[in-house]
Amino acid sequence: MTTKSLSKQAEIQYRTSLRKIAQAVGDIVSGGYDGSNDSVTEIMDALDAYSQKIEGWAGRVATRFADTIARQNEHEWKQNSQHISAELRHIIQNTSTGQVMQSIVAEQIKYIKSLPLEAADRIYDIQNRAIEAVSAGGRAAPFAKEIAASGDVAASRARLIARTEIGRATTALTQARALAIGSDGYIWRTADDGDVRHSHEEMEGKFVAWTNPPTLDGLTGHAGALPNCRCWCEVVIPDK
Repeated sequence: MTTKSLSKQAEIQYRTSLRKIAQAVGDIVSGGYDGSNDSVTEIMDALDAYSQKIEGWAGRVATRFADTIARQNEHEWKQNSQHISAELRHIIQNTSTGQVMQSIVAEQIKYIKSLPLEAADRIYDIQNRAIEAVSAGGRAAPFAKEIAASGDVAASRARLIARTEIGRATTALTQARALAIGSDGYIWRTADDGDVRHSHEEMEGKFVAWTNPPTLDGLTGHAGALPNCRCWCEVVIPDK
């Protein structure tokens, strides 16, 4: 399987799993909301309980995600190994990425469990705005529609997480292996299409030190590690 295929597989699998959470969020909200404050409280409690309930499942999903990304990253390094010395190739093959993998799994568990919790916070805020609007003589109907859309909002959030975390995890593993062979940084590469953001396009071809990730549009991170970023790191291999 090609590196591109592995990456796509990881994103599809992860997005599918996260959509199950979004569907459950939608079901909890639609089955419990009747416009009252009591129903909002009950929904928030149910979403909190659901977040706790899925912890074991979230761990399995996160581990599968991390394993797929690790296979993809290892495949990339093997493809590029013909261009480096036997010494560096040996270092790469024996570099432990266990700590990075643990960090990736822990981060994904947090994201998975956050979907129902974010929905609960959102519903609470909407209900407060509804109360203020009604007190001022406004209508509650628009706010009820916002609450009813909770499943769709969670699904949109799930898609963003799946897209972003592929790049973030890949970059973390790439950095770990690159640092092991003494790489100081990488050349920033974009997806080279019309969807590349201007700030990212301006980074194309620039050297970035691993110790100094750039800040773009108010966010700091390496190529591929920023939200919705499809850029990637062309590792600068030291001469050995």
